Amino acid sequence: MTDATQTPAADTLLHCRYLIPVIPENTVLQQQSIAIGNGQIIAILPRAEAEQQFPGISAVELGDHIVLPGLINLHTHAAMSLLRSYANDLPLMDWLNKHIWPAEGRWVSDAFVYDGTRLAIGEMIRSGTTTFSDMYFFPEAAARAALAAGLRCQLSFPIFEFPSNWGAGPQEYLEKGLALFDQYRGSTRVKMAFGPHAPYTVGDESLAKVVMLAEELDANVQIHLHETAFEVASAVQDTGVRPVERLRRLGLLTPRTQCVHMTALDDSDIATIASTGSNVVHCPDSNLKLASGFCPVDRLQKAGVNVAIGTDGAASNDDLDLFAELRSAALLAKAVANDATALDAHAALRMATINGARALGLDHLVGSIEAGKQADIIAVRIDTLCAQPLYDPASSLVYTGSGARVSDVWVGGKRLLNNRALTTMDEAELLATAMQWGEKIRGN
Repeated sequence: MTDATQTPAADTLLHCRYLIPVIPENTVLQQQSIAIGNGQIIAILPRAEAEQQFPGISAVELGDHIVLPGLINLHTHAAMSLLRSYANDLPLMDWLNKHIWPAEGRWVSDAFVYDGTRLAIGEMIRSGTTTFSDMYFFPEAAARAALAAGLRCQLSFPIFEFPSNWGAGPQEYLEKGLALFDQYRGSTRVKMAFGPHAPYTVGDESLAKVVMLAEELDANVQIHLHETAFEVASAVQDTGVRPVERLRRLGLLTPRTQCVHMTALDDSDIATIASTGSNVVHCPDSNLKLASGFCPVDRLQKAGVNVAIGTDGAASNDDLDLFAELRSAALLAKAVANDATALDAHAALRMATINGARALGLDHLVGSIEAGKQADIIAVRIDTLCAQPLYDPASSLVYTGSGARVSDVWVGGKRLLNNRALTTMDEAELLATAMQWGEKIRGN
């Protein structure tokens, strides 16, 4: 890390036609340049000033682009990309119990997770994601894949009351997860977190241990919560309280908590989430495909809740394109609120950038293009039929299929995508490996 009192020398200039820095909010800049040095954003200034202040350094022309912070996918199961379209058009519990969990029991291993996560990372880079939060088995394999490719990640190691291919039960899951906390302590790229799967798969005793350990380690917790009305009704029948209230009583809801899905919410649930400072992670496409319900994004944001966005895994989506997710989120928010002004384009972009960074506790490093932050930056081409004429760059990003037009990606100043070509991964090798897994799983 560079000494905070010393500004590193600039080594790269990005010359941008349009720049959406996210902070300040609702801002679109034109003909600006971003100076980068030692992986950090040094300055944002008009092009003429940049060329005068930083002469003779490497420059990248982005004259037909919108430039913005790298996107943050706050919930996925990356390795499940190897189960893309494996079981479709089914309700959640049938999908899980009859198809996905049996397939995972047969196939999930260190190799499965490493190869599946690499496939997911390649897809995420090519659609503009620079940080992702994963919740899956063998997080040690996901960490290796992310570090090799150059992405940032939060890895929420799974906790269940029952055994899996990764452990015999909650005690072993916690022991393995704590060892990973030690291994990646101080890492700027891998952030470990606790991942109790859901209230219906984790008991009070285990959740209480998570509360204690997360407090000791100042660690994040990610949990599937209020995913369906059936989940909530079953919980009330079994425990007498709604899951949100149960977690509040256990002390699990804090500003470090990331509540995923949150479709079946009443006013008391929203008030509880707001009062505890907990974060909500909206996964609109997965919720639509599994008919899980609609997250009331407009009501949550009006209550002051930080709402981020995730794709969920490719097994229930079936892609990891966060721009596609933003389009769904913006359209759904309007329909659910019966208000065309709900979740405008700039607010949607904040969900995938600064809101995600805040939920991760990384908003001092990423989530906006500001001097002093890490150079996690993406560029989206606008010289295409579907993007022209262009009147509103933010609206264009959210509503016109921008994921397929991401041309360049930098993480910490390192270029991971150069004119649509992956620089740290071999796309042909990723495809071959994915097809090999498909043949293996189809054949059994």
